Amino acid sequence: MATLAARRTTAATLGLAIALVLAGCANPTDGGTTEVAAKSGSKTKINISPDQKRVTTGKVDSIAAEVPEKIRKRGTLELVSSSGSAAPLTFYATDNKTVIGVEPDLAHLVANVLGLKPHINTVSWENIFVGLDSAKYDAGLSNITVTEERKEKYDFAPYREDNLGFAARKGSGLKITGPKDVAGKTVAVSSGTNQEKLLVEWSAQNKKAGREPVDIKYYQNESDTYLALQSGRIDLYLGPNPTAAYHAATSGRTEVVGTYSGAGAGLQGLIAATTKKNSGLAKPLADAINHIIDNGTYAKVLKRWGLSDEAVTRSEINPPGLPKDGS
Repeated sequence: MATLAARRTTAATLGLAIALVLAGCANPTDGGTTEVAAKSGSKTKINISPDQKRVTTGKVDSIAAEVPEKIRKRGTLELVSSSGSAAPLTFYATDNKTVIGVEPDLAHLVANVLGLKPHINTVSWENIFVGLDSAKYDAGLSNITVTEERKEKYDFAPYREDNLGFAARKGSGLKITGPKDVAGKTVAVSSGTNQEKLLVEWSAQNKKAGREPVDIKYYQNESDTYLALQSGRIDLYLGPNPTAAYHAATSGRTEVVGTYSGAGAGLQGLIAATTKKNSGLAKPLADAINHIIDNGTYAKVLKRWGLSDEAVTRSEINPPGLPKDGS
């Protein structure tokens, strides 16, 4: 994945954040839509109603034949996503029960290619991996970052770039470009994520340099985190950049004050479909992703959610990921 990594290898270039700026919240009078600003500055409406009218594509027999026989006979692709995800990744439509977002859309497209019916299960973050380990789920599509540590247990088929965002109260005056900028700050992060790993490493770097460490806080869900941010109990929240940008635009009370690659300064992070190691599913997933990249349906899905800036040019199995500690 050297060609992908070369696209953004420093915090400075990663400062060109995802162009995800929403003009307003859902409007029931137009069927549950909101506006997203495209890279060109033009605006496009996204559908957040239960009636998604998803982009679809046809089955490809040669790729479908690669799917393990057990899954082919079952006829469904058991997918798992985090119930704690947020717009525009995985979230609930205006009926508060239909799961929508860029990841469910891509899951449906991949399942189309494989000739399978997608069944999306939403669970807590840690139970994604418990379910993959036990083969309860075939694959996870839940903003899962490729890391060298995870590659010991899982196989990966990338489908998006991974960029992180530091959220702060609007008008905070903060600007985050590296470890020194979070020294002594109180920062919230979700447990077990690559965001947490990055923040812990930055805190250690600060201590080694004689600066104050980061005071890391954990909250049960995103709403609690943003309440803590608004009340001043925390200075920053480090999470996926798409959700940070979405919240900033819809609430008007926060802002993204820095972005960073999910794999660190020297490598562009990647989000990937995640399977149990040697399950036999990584190759058909990667081939399906490459097919939808080639036929243009992939680009349509990313555009409809305002995430064209996170597109990958190719899905390669098990690319370089966030390094292990000390590597």
